[in-house]
Amino acid sequence: MLKHDYMQVSHDQPLSSEAPLQLLLFVDGRPKSRQQVQRIRAYLRELEAEYSFELQIIDVGQQPYLAEHFKLVATPALVKIHPAPQQIIAGSNIIGQVKNWWPRWQAAVDTFLKLQEDLQDSIDENRGVASPNSTIHSVAVSAELIKLSDEIFHLKQEKEKLYEQLQFKDRVIAMLAHDLRNPLTAVAIAIETLQSNYNPDSGAFQRLKPAMTVHLLKQARSQTKLIDRMIADLLQVGRGKDTEFPITPQKLELSQLCLDVLDELCDRYTTKFQKIEKDIPQDLPYVYADPERIRQVIVNLLDNAIKYTPVGGKISISALHRTTQKVQFSIGDTGPGIPEENRDRIFENHFRLQRDEGTEGYGIGLCLCQRIIRAHYGQIWVDTSPNGGAWFHFTLPVYPS
Repeated sequence: MLKHDYMQVSHDQPLSSEAPLQLLLFVDGRPKSRQQVQRIRAYLRELEAEYSFELQIIDVGQQPYLAEHFKLVATPALVKIHPAPQQIIAGSNIIGQVKNWWPRWQAAVDTFLKLQEDLQDSIDENRGVASPNSTIHSVAVSAELIKLSDEIFHLKQEKEKLYEQLQFKDRVIAMLAHDLRNPLTAVAIAIETLQSNYNPDSGAFQRLKPAMTVHLLKQARSQTKLIDRMIADLLQVGRGKDTEFPITPQKLELSQLCLDVLDELCDRYTTKFQKIEKDIPQDLPYVYADPERIRQVIVNLLDNAIKYTPVGGKISISALHRTTQKVQFSIGDTGPGIPEENRDRIFENHFRLQRDEGTEGYGIGLCLCQRIIRAHYGQIWVDTSPNGGAWFHFTLPVYPS
């Protein structure tokens, strides 16, 4: 029996066959393979006249799992699934190969039928009942199992992603609770000091010199801005691994931007009696970059440097005009540094929140820094500072003259 219509071998519509010779013809929707498929089917019709077998035609576009089951790499392909062993014929000369194999397939079928006859006789003697297995049906079940296995794999992947997101949320909360404590405390102390010394009747601050009043107001303002930056950084990094990062590049004087950030963070490093060493050449060219984004990078790197440089330590800031296309900017400290085995991972999205000895807190903005620099077609990396500690570098394009 030879069936000519396209049929789907599926678990929903199981096919049953007791034909001793069972073949599957895999085809696709390509116009250029249509003529080859027609020739193969015509040749199989000729064989039908002299030998009974069953053929199922499978469109790989509709049932890719069956193609995966037989590990097919090209179509059309003819698969002999019964009798065993399974055999796959593919290529441009399928008809020629079938001609060579056809006598051996017939011999294999005769051998199989003889074994079945002997087995049936043995079963009849023992008053048993034989129920022939359908190879085509077993293929359908296998295909469905492959499909279910694939779905389970994707569900496991989704589960892992959700679990990572939950862990990420927990780490963000822990980071905020830890890193917001200091600036919030500083703001609260400044506000309470101002409030306790304010006389509403006279509208003046008692027992506070004007310079101290200005200092406290500046402290409250700078710490509030720090809190705002930290939250913004966490929200931006938490968006994921988006390849696109919005920037508005323009002509930018990097040295002046660095001085502005140092002035903004002055209270932090002066409180720890840290020394700032600058090595920025006067002829440093302008860069082509987004001022606000690069400010975020410098603030994050300086914030880490101040945080991990001990009292009385040194922070180094330098710039180097590497080529006519790039400027390299570096910020170093005398803190604990970054272990060499972690330097390639320190900018990763989730690694930034892992706390281990010597790197506690590093990374709240490093993933963000990397995304910003890459959006400018630059590079950012870290190595050991000449004075010990961490030595962060990033490059930016020179503004075209």
